[in-house]
Amino acid sequence: MTLAAFLSSDASVIHVRLTRVRGSSPRDAGAQMFISADSLHGTIGGGQLEYMAIDKARAMLRTGRATDNMDVPLGPEIGQCCGGRVAITLAQMTDADRRKACLSEAHDIEQRPHVYIFGAGHVGRALARFFQFLPVQCVLIDGRHEELSLSDAKVETRLSALPEADIRNAPPNSAFIVLTHDHALDFLLTSEALDRRDAAYVGLIGSATKRVKFTRFHASHSAGSETSGLTCPIGPTQSTDKRPEVIAAFVVAEVMTRLIQAATSPTQQQNQTPQRSPEKGGAEQYQWEETRNV
Repeated sequence: MTLAAFLSSDASVIHVRLTRVRGSSPRDAGAQMFISADSLHGTIGGGQLEYMAIDKARAMLRTGRATDNMDVPLGPEIGQCCGGRVAITLAQMTDADRRKACLSEAHDIEQRPHVYIFGAGHVGRALARFFQFLPVQCVLIDGRHEELSLSDAKVETRLSALPEADIRNAPPNSAFIVLTHDHALDFLLTSEALDRRDAAYVGLIGSATKRVKFTRFHASHSAGSETSGLTCPIGPTQSTDKRPEVIAAFVVAEVMTRLIQAATSPTQQQNQTPQRSPEKGGAEQYQWEETRNV
């Protein structure tokens, strides 16, 4: 549920916000949640701290108190072991507060990084299911309507005969995950994404051998960009489990790490992404290629 939907009712709501954090804490300053008499939106970190804030907020709703503050040590006193200390403000929301909060949410959503999944096969659809719950704008792209129609994720689906145009029109610091049903198309799209030189993440499904083949292709077809920014294989671990959902879980973690790094260090672009070395474990160390995205 969006914050706008949560605030659409006439129920009174307390806005809870971490205003100061000293030492270790489950969330940083600025974390917030919204509390009504029978529902919640957001979190300030869970645990006993959050339970205390909820109790305080609902006491305010019962008594009609407009504002309050909390100063809480996150130690044995409350059954937590973070070791830090947090300051919290609690305030009854006015109509103006609600409008401001909704505008802020809309702006935050608009600023979320874009994740483009090229290929709506098994792995692509599994990726979309994970990304629908994360703070990104996910777009699932394929030229096959029948494959797109199988996706049940609440993300944008795009039937595209020219997916390279979607890459060219994407905003800076986007993530591109390439796993189509066609190797030649994989190479074309990956090369296009690398040529942008401003992607937070460019990933190509396949083995280390496929990376070697792509590197040769890119050298003769690109606009001069390097392949050091390419992640291939994608989401590699020591796991040999090739189920689409397992592969997707590892890839999502990898992509989110790169997006967060790009947001906090804008100058660290794709050309600083570590390469996957085929040396350890052999050229076929990660054999997710057989799964394909068909």
